[in-house]
Amino acid sequence: MAKQVVGQAKFQVPGGAATPAPPVGTSLGKFGINLGQFVSAFNERTREYNGTPIPVVVTVYSDRTFEFVTKSPPAAALLKQAAGIASGSGEPNKKKVGKVTQAQIDDICQKKMADLNARDLEHAARMIEGTARSMGIEVEG
Repeated sequence: MAKQVVGQAKFQVPGGAATPAPPVGTSLGKFGINLGQFVSAFNERTREYNGTPIPVVVTVYSDRTFEFVTKSPPAAALLKQAAGIASGSGEPNKKKVGKVTQAQIDDICQKKMADLNARDLEHAARMIEGTARSMGIEVEG
C-alpha cells in the first residue's frame, strides 16, 4: 500500500547550515517528524552551496517519514555573488550597484536551467538579465 501524504512544506534555508530553529522548526514541527534527521540530511546534500539560500520542498507522510527536493539557488542570490554585492539597488532605474558579464549570466543559466520555465538557454539568459536589471545590476556585452 502506498504511503499517505500528510502535508508539504516549502521554505528556503542556507545551504549546509540548516538548524532546527525557524524556518525549519516552524514549518516541519507541526508534522511531528524528526527535525535532527532532516537537518543532517539537508546539510549533507547542500554542503557545496555553503550558505547560499536553497529552496526546499518537503513531503511528509502519515508514518512520519519524509522526502525532500532541493531546488537551485534563487537567481537574485547567484547574481549578487557574481557581481560581488551585498544587496540590490533600491532604485534600479537610477542607481546601479554592480556589473555582470554575459559569461556570468550563461553560467547562472546553466545552474538554474532545471528550475526555469524556459525552452532554451537564450530565453533563460533573457530571464536572468531581467532579474539583474530589476536589481540595479548592469549586464555587459
